[in-house]
Amino acid sequence: MRYLGNKTKLLGFIENIINKYNIEGEIFADLFSGTSSVGDYFKDRYTIIANDYMEFASVIAKAKLLNDSIPSFSSFVEKYGMNPFKWLNENSYIPSQEYFIYNNYTPIGERMYFTEINAIKIDGMRIDIEKLYKQKIINEAEYSFLIASLLESVLKVSNTSGTYQAFFKFWEKRSLKVFEIIPLELCNKKLYGNNIIYNENTNKLVRNISGDIAYIDPPYTITQYTNSYHLLETITKYDSPEIFGKTGRRCNRELSGYSNKQKVKDEFEDLFRQLNFKHILVSYSNQSLISLDSLVEIASLFAENGEVYVETSQYREYSTNNSSSKGGNDNLKEAIIYFKKDTKINKSPLNYSGSKDSIMPILIKHLPKHIGTFVDCMGGAFNVGANIVALDKVFYLEYNRYIYEIVEMLVNTEPNQIIKSIEEIIENYGLSKKNKEAYIKFRSHYNEEEKNALNLFVLQIYSFQNMIRYNNSQKMNTPVGNNEYCRNIKERIENFKIKSPSYELLCGAYNSIDFHKFPQDTIFYFDPPYFITNAEYNDGKRGLEGWNTDKEIELLSYIREIDKAGYKFMLSNVIKHKGKVNYNLKEWIQKHNYNMIEIGKTGIKYPREEVIVTNYQNFE
Repeated sequence: MRYLGNKTKLLGFIENIINKYNIEGEIFADLFSGTSSVGDYFKDRYTIIANDYMEFASVIAKAKLLNDSIPSFSSFVEKYGMNPFKWLNENSYIPSQEYFIYNNYTPIGERMYFTEINAIKIDGMRIDIEKLYKQKIINEAEYSFLIASLLESVLKVSNTSGTYQAFFKFWEKRSLKVFEIIPLELCNKKLYGNNIIYNENTNKLVRNISGDIAYIDPPYTITQYTNSYHLLETITKYDSPEIFGKTGRRCNRELSGYSNKQKVKDEFEDLFRQLNFKHILVSYSNQSLISLDSLVEIASLFAENGEVYVETSQYREYSTNNSSSKGGNDNLKEAIIYFKKDTKINKSPLNYSGSKDSIMPILIKHLPKHIGTFVDCMGGAFNVGANIVALDKVFYLEYNRYIYEIVEMLVNTEPNQIIKSIEEIIENYGLSKKNKEAYIKFRSHYNEEEKNALNLFVLQIYSFQNMIRYNNSQKMNTPVGNNEYCRNIKERIENFKIKSPSYELLCGAYNSIDFHKFPQDTIFYFDPPYFITNAEYNDGKRGLEGWNTDKEIELLSYIREIDKAGYKFMLSNVIKHKGKVNYNLKEWIQKHNYNMIEIGKTGIKYPREEVIVTNYQNFE
């Protein structure tokens, strides 16, 4: 099929890169499948997930990935005594009002995409194929194969230069051939697994799928595929759409952000953030709206250890002199970017009530497409902000100075030094699980002599339920618990890091900052104490300020001001818990038409129905 960006000639190149980097896995996603040449090539080695937002492309993917060879059409042959291609080609068709192509894309409709004779055949065959499927004479795989074969055959008589953005004003020689439907060519390979085909916006889809290898080949130019292939889309859907203009384009169509100069970087940022695949392969063209340098820079933020590899095929090596600006580097035709996605959630070493490490994948799924700056306004153990990739900077803000100082120590001190100091304290005081005497002795040392972040961190490791609780004299008074220092805590100290390229730690309440001074591409995240639940940090009885209805209303008013100033926000909270309802929050969401995403019950001992509230939508 003549198709923009077809990767048939690069299949060996893709395979060589998979072999070079020893890329292993069982699930391979072709996320912008187009003619599905890549999925078809690899369908004997992987279970393929194919996706394209154009329905005609997804049908071609079904034809190639649900069949390992040309279907037998057994039920059809049994009924008609011949294969459907012979039957369709021999049928005679009479046009009617139902014949959409004939009435709109021939001289009858004042357009010259097809001759009238050929359009009648195209319409008649398309209607017959639909009837065969609805009558269950052909199955889905056979139906898709026939539609894909029809599309392939249509291209051979189209009066165009290859796409459907325009038609010739004269009858080109090819268009005068008599239309005939012929079987689609596909790789005769045994299917490795049960392949899955989607017809969705890729950035939306990747929030809900996972696998081992993701191959990405998005549109790279300003050419919109919905305009270039609108006629194939209409033949596939055959939904008699409202059309407009000289070329008869569909009125209701989705335009790709990858073909928009203002949106393309955000699309890639969002895609890389949301991909839940280990190995990422990205095809790159020198006609792209985004430079290769920029694409590599974005990819490095989401790659393990920031490592991104660029491979070129049959052309000169990649250089960093703005080489991929459109038309600016004629020698670099195609490249493939490869990196391993950093999918780990680095859990904070500090065990703290309300920490969001367990729901980070859900929070990430609902982040906006672009994050320049991320402000973790009620940072706590810093599980959220540390695991968010903001292109510019992440801010950690925490009003509890004791918690702030521990996080500051964990972030700014070498892990080996922290581990060495912890182990020395444990040895010196003989700390162990349920060892009340040693624990009280060390707690007294902390309260009376050396009140620092390191000592408090060690205390909370051994304290009851890892609580940090103070009396009104600001002395830590949590009793000993059934916990101890272990390999897991050590590994969390070793692995804890901030994923954004820059960060800043601030000690203070959420409203101590002037949000107007932040860039417009900032998102503010709030995770307040849930006042309809119980926790040691929100009861106001532990030597620290508590959280109540008034505090909640004050917070919601502050967030509303952020919204009115044009900033994005995300709020974690609880609507229901043990029969209680947070009516203030519920009414606030409804009044301002905010988005509420239910994320289910969280917490083991005291399950609560958590929600995420946002003032933005990534997909309409």
